[in-house]
Amino acid sequence: MEENITKQHTTSITIAIYSNSTVKHEWKNRLTEVFENSTTAFTFHISDFSNPTDGDIAVIVNSEPNKETSRFINNFEKQNKALIVVDSFEEIENLLTELQNTLKLGFTYNDFSQIYSLGITTAKIKSQLNTFKKGISKVVLDRPASVKDGIKALSKKETEDYAAFFNQKKNNLTLKKFVPASGAATRMFKFLNEFLLNFDPVNDTVNAYINKRRDEALKVFLIGADKFPFFKEVLEESKKHPEYSEWTKDERYYNFIKILLTNEKFDFANKPKGILPFHQYDGFTATPIYEHLKESVSYAHSNGKAHVHFTISQEHLDGFIDCIKEVKDDIEKESGIDIDIDFSYQHKQTDTLAVDMNNKPFRDSDGKLFFRPGGHGALIENLNQLQSDVVFIKNIDNVSHNNIKTISLYKKALAGILLELQEKVFGYLKKIEKGNVPANEIDEIFDFAKNGLFLNIPPDVNKYTCEHKIEFLTELLNRPIRICGMVKNEGEPGGGPFWVKSKDGKLSLQIVESSQIDLENKSQNEIFSYSTHFNPVDLVCGLKNYKGEYFDLREYTDPDTGFIVTKNRMGHDVKSYELPGLWNGAMAGWITVFTEVPLDTFNPVKNVNDLLKASHQPNH
Repeated sequence: MEENITKQHTTSITIAIYSNSTVKHEWKNRLTEVFENSTTAFTFHISDFSNPTDGDIAVIVNSEPNKETSRFINNFEKQNKALIVVDSFEEIENLLTELQNTLKLGFTYNDFSQIYSLGITTAKIKSQLNTFKKGISKVVLDRPASVKDGIKALSKKETEDYAAFFNQKKNNLTLKKFVPASGAATRMFKFLNEFLLNFDPVNDTVNAYINKRRDEALKVFLIGADKFPFFKEVLEESKKHPEYSEWTKDERYYNFIKILLTNEKFDFANKPKGILPFHQYDGFTATPIYEHLKESVSYAHSNGKAHVHFTISQEHLDGFIDCIKEVKDDIEKESGIDIDIDFSYQHKQTDTLAVDMNNKPFRDSDGKLFFRPGGHGALIENLNQLQSDVVFIKNIDNVSHNNIKTISLYKKALAGILLELQEKVFGYLKKIEKGNVPANEIDEIFDFAKNGLFLNIPPDVNKYTCEHKIEFLTELLNRPIRICGMVKNEGEPGGGPFWVKSKDGKLSLQIVESSQIDLENKSQNEIFSYSTHFNPVDLVCGLKNYKGEYFDLREYTDPDTGFIVTKNRMGHDVKSYELPGLWNGAMAGWITVFTEVPLDTFNPVKNVNDLLKASHQPNH
């Protein structure tokens, strides 16, 4: 941004500070002293709320919120004045440093107020603006990961042995099931929404519509309609219409879909997937929430307790709580396992700034900067807050009516692999820390890193000094570990396992989305086409190091693997930066072990018609 966009001075700034604290005047002197030699000449006015004063930006020290401060804040907001609310005087020093940096980028005082209130740093804003200007480099594939070359295959006996190993160890561990569940079901009903928009129930026929648009999805939906778990309830609602008996078959089809998507009772396209009816059991209809709770007591419990964490949108909290209340007690009674459930929301500080097609910050009609959620990669912050030894990660829609035994067995097996590898890694790191690793054991550790962890070892490692080898191994092994289930590729959209080459030529195993690859490059497209496996988001993660301390997961992300997407806002094309995906670049620096799992463990519902597949239908 050009500095003259704001036409606001950055060399002298008046800060009006408001507080009822008895120490407020001491802080005026302290702040004046701290910023005495600053390139910006700060002038500080400080007073209580009864004596408003002029300033370029107001700072309210609101350690004890009350009606007086609330009225004061509302008055400032009505006047559209730049205002920051902080919890303590100690925060002001960092705030002013951030203010200077933000103004240097050409933003206004009001922009800074908005940015700071979201918890977003100037460094992040600057980085995002640079990313828009320079673009994001495509990932460079070296080759697909395959069985015996980056993917570990399991025999039936090995699977059972690893599951038994996990069962043996689990009561000494804290376990958690982590379920990203914030997305609405809009895409699930996309073709039905298009039908409502484009079909004329008076002058058109459904059959003609299907033929004209070659809409096979609509054809499948209507043929299998009575097999959906919501069929009877929607049909009953349709029959309440006084003209139902006079409707033609096409009008009944049309109104069935209209009720499903627009009736207040249903409104499925605007609800989160987690609370929709997915499966029909004898006597009740099950949501994905129910299925995940059932899974938690099947494989993710220790000491008689299962812990489940859902990441959701805040506006959907009540819907999730209602669904949980309906089923939780019954699952606990049936299993004998108590279920502890908690939620988190995507943090506002992970939102990213949108820009226009000239890479200038985009503003809404009220002049405010426009921020968009940073994508599922933002959930690395949520994962980073969890206090658990082992975390199972699985998407909200990947549940099955019939396959829970297979799912449970392989989830336990993946956890068993994690625990076995952790024991070896931790043992080696403890020996290294004590300084008692003989030269021959160093070679053993390298062999384990290469063949047990699928880590890329430089060919010239033998030329390293003993001390350098130890340093290299410590850095290589002291990282969070994830075991990723991989299913055979059957054409599902999404990411896959590849050997990826970094800018410095190092190879590592990564989960890569097709959008990250330069598919116009013939050799890259060819490598992508040879992929044998697919990522079903089936992860078991170890979050602690060999000392029992939690890793800071933010240190193991690759910021260069984000995404630039184009969206429409108020009729304008805007560009937005999405953070590296949770299981893509957000975990790029983890030790990654890919393990083949059967297709029976992967039962996603991306399209409502997926509910007609055998894994989602009752076995009769």
